[in-house]
Amino acid sequence: GSIARSPILPGEPITPVKLIKAGSGGVLSAILPPGMRAVSVRIEEKTAVGRLILPNDHVDVLLTTRARARNGGTEDVSTEVMFRNIRVLSIGQQIEVKEARKSAEGNVATLELSPGQAEMITQAGSRGEISLVLRSIADISSGENANAEDRNKDRGNSIRVLRYGTRS
Repeated sequence: GSIARSPILPGEPITPVKLIKAGSGGVLSAILPPGMRAVSVRIEEKTAVGRLILPNDHVDVLLTTRARARNGGTEDVSTEVMFRNIRVLSIGQQIEVKEARKSAEGNVATLELSPGQAEMITQAGSRGEISLVLRSIADISSGENANAEDRNKDRGNSIRVLRYGTRS
């Protein structure tokens, strides 16, 4: 039920200082991949699939802006896709899904974003309403990732494989 704060070498003693227990703080920074940021956005039922989005789901992030028409008529509403296939790290304070819970509580979603995406979503929050659109699990497992190009700008194009805490 714990997460290692840093890699543990074979034969190295495992002490409580080297572990993070769920609920003791610091868990989110331990599960966040290198180079990525955790950014929280305000959500409501109508902008987050009726609060059915859970930690580790993947979403598309939309921005809806409203502007008054110049001729005094109806307002212009536009929606744009900001990011695709973004992992949800937590909903409210919930970082993992409990078997008994089928929906998430809380009015904040924490998303895994690159530094550039973190800046964009922070600015977008003042320009309009942010919505989260739940992606099918089939989209995620099929390898379809329209956002890979954005992530690779900040992460690089290499893949690191860690087996039992050691690079291979």
